[in-house]
Parts: sequence; structure tokens; C-alpha cells
Amino acid sequence: MVLTQSITTASPKLQSSSLTLAIAGMKCAGCVATVEKRLLACDAVKAASVNLLTEKATVVYGGESLPQDLAPQLIEAIAKAGFAAELINKGDRQSSRNAVSKNPPQNSWFGLTKEIVIPASLVILAIVGHLGLIGVADLPLIGNMYAHWLVSTIALGWIGRPIWWDGLKSLWYRAPNMNSLVGLGTISAYLASTIALFVPQLNWQCFFEEPVMLLGFVLLGQALLERAKGKASNAIRALMELQPASARLLINSTDGDLQVPMAVEDLQVGDRIVVWAGEKIPVDGEIIGGGSSVDESMLTGESSPVAKQLGARVTGGTLNLTGAITVQVLQTGSETTLARIVSLVESAQASKAPIQYLADRVAGYFAYAVMAIAALTFLTWYGLLHAEIVFSLKLAIAVLVVACPCALGLATPTAIMVGTGIGAEKGILIKGGASLEKIDQLSAVIFDKTGTLTTGKPEVTDVITNDLIVFGRKLIEQTTFKSMVAEREVPASALRLLQLAASAETGANHILGAATIAKAQELNIELLPTQSSQIVTGCGVEAILTTGEEILVGNSAWLRDRQVEISDEMLERSQNLAEFGKTPIFVATQITDPKGFSNLGLVGIIAMRDRLKPEAPEVIRQLESMGLQVWMLTGDHQETAKAIANQLGIPPERAISEVKPDSKAATVMKLIAEGQRVAMIGDGVNDAPALASATIGIALSSGTDVAMETADIVLMRHDISDVVPAIELSRATFSKIRQNLFWAFAYNTLAIPVAAGILYPSFGISLNPTIAGLAMAFSSVSVVLSSLSLRARKR
Repeated sequence: MVLTQSITTASPKLQSSSLTLAIAGMKCAGCVATVEKRLLACDAVKAASVNLLTEKATVVYGGESLPQDLAPQLIEAIAKAGFAAELINKGDRQSSRNAVSKNPPQNSWFGLTKEIVIPASLVILAIVGHLGLIGVADLPLIGNMYAHWLVSTIALGWIGRPIWWDGLKSLWYRAPNMNSLVGLGTISAYLASTIALFVPQLNWQCFFEEPVMLLGFVLLGQALLERAKGKASNAIRALMELQPASARLLINSTDGDLQVPMAVEDLQVGDRIVVWAGEKIPVDGEIIGGGSSVDESMLTGESSPVAKQLGARVTGGTLNLTGAITVQVLQTGSETTLARIVSLVESAQASKAPIQYLADRVAGYFAYAVMAIAALTFLTWYGLLHAEIVFSLKLAIAVLVVACPCALGLATPTAIMVGTGIGAEKGILIKGGASLEKIDQLSAVIFDKTGTLTTGKPEVTDVITNDLIVFGRKLIEQTTFKSMVAEREVPASALRLLQLAASAETGANHILGAATIAKAQELNIELLPTQSSQIVTGCGVEAILTTGEEILVGNSAWLRDRQVEISDEMLERSQNLAEFGKTPIFVATQITDPKGFSNLGLVGIIAMRDRLKPEAPEVIRQLESMGLQVWMLTGDHQETAKAIANQLGIPPERAISEVKPDSKAATVMKLIAEGQRVAMIGDGVNDAPALASATIGIALSSGTDVAMETADIVLMRHDISDVVPAIELSRATFSKIRQNLFWAFAYNTLAIPVAAGILYPSFGISLNPTIAGLAMAFSSVSVVLSSLSLRARKR
């Protein structure tokens, strides 16, 4: 699905693009290092990331090259390294489905596939044929050494041929891999045993059971590994299968509307489709007929159905539950929400954590080092310590087959695949390994207040007027609204104040202005026509009525800058409101004094309150208990910010007030400059610069483009409660990556010296090739099983 995606580089005039290749034939981390090296050597390639588990390479290139022009050069370079490659076309849904479904059904016996039965049979046959070695009578014919030679020849020449042939080809291309090591080990054992059988005067020992059992364990390990890898990729496969293959297109005819079956990929924007109850919705659209409840758990992780009526948006892949609906198609193909989610998860699973690059560098030289150690082992035991040649050869073979570069290559991608898959199932989209590593280092979390900690739907709570004249003296009149109803009849002065403010806010498209307009509409106030209305960022709104009257609606500092006088009593009233967590908005207009002069004067204050989300205090408490400092950004006055912070349990010094929208990113960067590792949490729209500036950006969104592009984590439910499990899941996944890498390095560090016989002189302990092969196979499988254990973790 991913073909090209613009990436901004350091220079604003230069741009990079990316393409994705499917790679076949990679066996271990050494293969990954080889492919990356060949790709980076190609012209125009700036960066390359190869994933062993997904068998894909993401290539970032510069210049004006087209993917179709560059791909043949890259494919040829990869072919010279002994691997096959293919360009994955953008929007090719069927290609993506096939790429994901790498494990086709196999013929089986008693529920076991031939990939497991054949290697298991080799192991059993080798054991039965060598019962004499453990004091049990040999079976007729099977215990004969020539029969052993025949079984070994068939095992290597037929069953095991793909392994050693691939290993030899990799050696030829100077890119040795795990199969190279296994191939050298099995062929060496087979040839030595064959010489011993047909040249008995050498008095060498035959050990045909070693290559047979070794092949059996290696093949069995590979089969189990593929099964485990298949389970790791279940999440992306499940996502790919959510979209139905066909839809019912509604077309006009002389006989009325007809329903015609149509492939989903052939639908166009504007088409009308019918979705019956119990069917999945094929694409993103808008309901233009009928109504129903929809299961959106694939999108949000929330199992409760959502009621959908006329005009409601529906998302492709969600399940229509109760009634037939007619949907007008709004987005198709790669533009649908499901396609963007799949693309994001695929990109995340193909990514690497920076910690993996050390393993890849080691793996690039791993096979050469192991072959050198094996040769040195043989020369030391046979040449210096004068051990028997067969014993020395067995130790060298054990060194070859015990080493496991595969475990190094799978340590990161398996954990990332499982972790991001779990997140996708829960409506938590994590953008890859780099994000996981940065989350593990977090020290602070910053919340944008409006729409994140609050509902984002402020209400007018109080109206304070400054123009009520009693006995020639101007008095202050306050009207308080509770549950959208005034305590008493709303005075004319308050209605006039709301009329002025709502008229000025019309067309300004501001969240506080919307609350004022809503209150005016509720009270049936007729708005005044305006000739202009302009937002002054971070200050307020300036409007001019058709009568020429000027109106200012904004904060006290801005009105003072505009020479509006605000009395101490009004400032005190506004401070009292702020201490209750309300936001005071000052309104000024032209007032004529007794001498006939007209100046801008304060006519009153409108107080608003954006209610906190009920779950917000508990989320803050949980984050603090995780050792994270919680900060709040708001454009409110300091008193209002402190009051809200107190309700949330945030220390007052961490409530940053009077922050203008264009200053959020600067505030985030200031904390980072002070040494904090910061996660910024916002709604993914007007917080985009701050999300991009933070160490980690977490967007609460329902799939908006800006959220998916800017944030490192997208919470599809728009639920602040998901912040905690998102961070916990990310930490657990990265912890699993470190654990996998540690054991992969530890295994090889300990196993290779033991296989080389370091314990034999003191303890008489040596590792025969069969056990070495079993250990190697188990180490790879254990890494994948370790990553799959993330699924046992409860949120």
C-alpha cells in the first residue's frame, strides 16, 4: 500500500520520497545488513530500513526520480546479493493482502503440517537408527551403518537441500547467513562420516546421526518460527481482512433504484451504496438514507455500538448492526480511514528501534566471525591439543550451528509487530520503534487543556454588566446561569451585552465565540449585522457593525492596550470568576459620555466554563504514579489556570497560563531545553506544531490527517483514558525489545565458547552438533515467543 510519501528534509527546497520493496530469501540479521548495505550503495538512496520479520525494505531517496524508474536499479542491486525483490505498488490492496498472507494452508496429517512432520520424522529416524549408541539393541537393517549413510544422503540431498544450497549461494555472494553456517556444519559432518565409512583404515568414527538430527532440529525450528511469526502478524492480517471485497452499488433506472454488486476498489467518490444489517461498511461515507447502530470497535477499541442517523459519517470496515442504510461514498482506496490505519501500522511494524542498529551492525560480520571461530576451534583442538580429528571436527561443527544471528534480527521486529498490533486492536496507533524508545525515556507529559482535559464545549456561566445606571451612578449587575438556565429573569443590560458579543463573534470561528452565540440563540436574541469581523490571535475579536459601531471581545490586557478603561471592581469580579475555574471575556464598545464624546468603553464581562472530562483527574493521578511530571497548557488567565490545575491535581507551578496558540510549540521546546523528555497531548489539529516539537506527540483524534501525520501515537477513541495504556504498552514493548536483544547477545556470547569446548578441559563437558542445532533453533523461537508474551499482559 505504501509507495511514495513526501518527507521534509533539512533544506526547504529539497524533498525526499520513499518506496517499499518486498524482499524474499532473508534468513537472519546478517541478511538484513547485507541488503541495507547494497541499497545504500545505489545512487539517490538516502536511507534504507530492512525488516526481517515483515520481509520488506523501506527506501528513502532524493532527487526527482520516480519509484518505477528507481525500483529496477534497487532490485538489481539486491539480486546481486542473492535475494529477490519486488516493488509494492501504492494502493494495490490485493497485493498488500497477498503480502500479508504469507502462510497459505498446507496439507496436514492429524492436524500437523508436513513442515513439522518431516523434520520430526528425521529426528525420530536418527534416534531409532542409533539405539546402539545408548546400549539398546540396534534394529535390523536400520542399525546398519550403510543404512545410516543412505538416510543421511537422502536427508541432505533432498530434504535439507534448500538450506545448504541457500547457504552456499550466500557464501558465493559474500553475504553468509544462518543457512551458510548450518550448511557448512551438516556437509562437514556428512563428508567426514562418509570418509570414515568407506575408508575404515583411518579409524575415524561415523556420526551420520549428527547431520540428520541437526537438519531435523533446524527444519523443525524454522517451522515453529514461521508459525510464531504468523501469530505475531495476526493484527495486521486482521486489519486487512476488515474491508469487504464487494459492495451493493445503488444506480438509477427506469424501474427505480437497482442494487448492483460492485468490487470495492471500483467504487468512486459520490457513489451510493446500500449496507444491510449485519454487513461491514465497505468505505468511508455519509448516511443519506436510513439509520442504524454501528460497531466501531475495529476503529476505536470500544465495543459499545454507536447510533448513526442521517448525515452521520461512517467508516469503512465497521459493522452495521441493526438497520439497512444508504451511504454516499466520500473516500475510497488508500484515502479511507481503514487504509490509512493499515498503512500506518505497516510502516510502524516495518520500522526499527534505534537500539536495533547495534545488533544489525554486529550481524553484518557475525557469520564471518563464527566461521573464523569454528576454524580456529578445529586448529586448536586438532593441531595444538592433538585431539582426535573427529572430536575436533565435531566441536567446529557445533560452533557453526550453535550460533544464531536469526535471534538478533528478530529481537526488535517481533516485539514491535506484537506491540503495535495490540495497540491497533485497542484503537492506539503507535508509529514504530523510534517512538517506543523515546516513550521509554519520558519524564514529563504536557496536556493542552481545551478539548483534551476538558470537553471542548464551553458554556456561558455568568454575565456581568457595567452600564446599569441607578441615581446617576453606574452599577455592576451580575446574572448567573446554572444548567443553561438563569437564576432569575435576564435583565435587558445582560441581553444587550450578549447581543453585542455574539454579533461580533459571528463568523470568527472561535470556540469561546461559539459558546456566546449558543447562549444568545438560547435566549432568542436577535444578532446585529456586521460589516467586518477579525480574530486577533491570542487576544480576541474585533468587529464593526453595519452602523459603524466598533466592538471588542477579548482579554483584559488587549482591551487595555486599546485604551479601554477597566475599573478595579470589574477586575476583582473577573478574578473571582477565574478562581472558580471560569474564563472571563471582556466586552467593549463605543460609549458616548455626557459631553458627547464617543470612546471605547467596557460594557461588561462574559464568564465561561469548559467542563473537565470526568476521567481527567484519575488519568493525571495515574501518570504521576508512573513517575511522570504532568503539565497543563492553557490560554486562560493565571487564576483560572490555577483553579483548573487544582481540580485536576496538577501543582500550580506546572499550569502554564496565557499561552497563545502559536506559542505552544515554543513552550514545549523550552521544557525540552531544560532537560525534560516531553510528551505533548493534544487534539491533533491546532496542536500540530506542539505535537511535532515534543519528544513524543500523542493526538486524541478520530483519524484526522494532521493527527496521523504529526503525532507519534494516535488515540482513535478521542478518550483521554487511553493515554495511560498507550504509555504502558509502549514501555512494555520497548522493555521486551531490550530483553530480547539481551538474551540474543547473551545466548551467542555464552553458547559459542561452550560449543568451542572451553569447558571440556576442566569439566569434560562438550556440545555435540545435534544439541547445538537444537539450541540454535530454540533461541530463534524463544525470541518470538517472548514477544508474543506481550499479549498475555493485561491493560
